[in-house]
Amino acid sequence: MTRYHGPLLTLPLASALLRARDAGQTLWQNSFNLGQSTDQAQLFPDHWRYQGVDYPYPGKLKERTLYYWEGDAFVPVSRYAGKLIKLVPTEWSVPTFEIDGIKMLPTSKESPLDDARRKVALVQPAGKAVLDTCGGLGYFAHCCLDADVARLSSFEKNEDVLWLRSINPWSPDVKAHQDRFTLTHADVSEAIHQLSDAQFDAVLHDPPRFGIAGELYSLAFYQQLARVLRKGGRLFHYTGSPNKLTSGRDVPAEVARRLETAGFKAEKALDGVLAVKR
Repeated sequence: MTRYHGPLLTLPLASALLRARDAGQTLWQNSFNLGQSTDQAQLFPDHWRYQGVDYPYPGKLKERTLYYWEGDAFVPVSRYAGKLIKLVPTEWSVPTFEIDGIKMLPTSKESPLDDARRKVALVQPAGKAVLDTCGGLGYFAHCCLDADVARLSSFEKNEDVLWLRSINPWSPDVKAHQDRFTLTHADVSEAIHQLSDAQFDAVLHDPPRFGIAGELYSLAFYQQLARVLRKGGRLFHYTGSPNKLTSGRDVPAEVARRLETAGFKAEKALDGVLAVKR
């Protein structure tokens, strides 16, 4: 998909833009790409100009919503195809995303990118070939690239998530890293059968919750992960702690036992499981 390079607006940013206009400012500095950089906009009474393009002043915007320019208006970064999927701004600048109102990345204590960085560090990606099974917004990939990964193969099943990535400036640009980064639109539970034995040094596995993608928690899939991973290779498997308070179910412990059966030595780490192929 073609990457979006126009301005991104939130309610606080749009409100500040209007205040600057009303105060009589003609030049205004701010970030129009979620904190990636600071740029200058020219302010006129009836429009504003950014990177040589004229835009109307935004109308009424909603909280917790990100807006992009779609040719003739600023519209939410969201799609509906049976489920509503949207990019959601956070206090950390780096956005998360939601599917039918369910937040898909942790953001309560830190940026989702900082959260990803701690998890990626567990597999020590520098100089390694890494499999990223469920790419999402690409924050694992972002951190791997920053950490000098040698080769990164990422998969993402949801076409709408790939569309969100094309608008999110914090999602890594495949073209900018095409010598060591591939992103494939495919279901990794099927695509993994086409991968070679012992092809990777590390795996990052951040699947949707069990009720949505139970096949990605199965022994059969873990056996495939073991097959494509070299001996001594590391795997971080995000699990969270679903149902623990209501049912007493310990999903990380269940995952660890299943990984042990598949040929790993596994232990709980952060909000998931860290495993090493035996």
